[in-house]
Amino acid sequence: MLVLSNDTALNSLLSKLLQDYLEQMNSSAPSQVKSVSSNLEIVYVLLMIGLFGFFTVGVMLTNIRARRLEDSRDPYNTYIATDIWHKKDREYFQAKLIENYKLCCVFENQLAVEQPNTQIPEVKSS
Repeated sequence: MLVLSNDTALNSLLSKLLQDYLEQMNSSAPSQVKSVSSNLEIVYVLLMIGLFGFFTVGVMLTNIRARRLEDSRDPYNTYIATDIWHKKDREYFQAKLIENYKLCCVFENQLAVEQPNTQIPEVKSS
């Protein structure tokens, strides 16, 4: 019997809400226009939030899927995990450095070199 009393309370609550809604809809025409425009504003905001959420979830799932595809048995990741490529890079860099050092030369400008025997003319202030 307790279930029936809850059922009647629920029925009376729903019927009261329906009556209030119908009274609000039938009360006046300007308020109806206002409620329709506010409903459209809510729909627009919910639509924008939904699109943003859809985009965010899509980016998140793409990122998760891409990380799962990076398997530890993948030869590319195995190559990166080893130190062999670090050693090869270091050897290549040292070889390039030595090669560039050998190619480097210094040109001497005779006019720009200090000449201790030559006097620089000075302007005497009066």
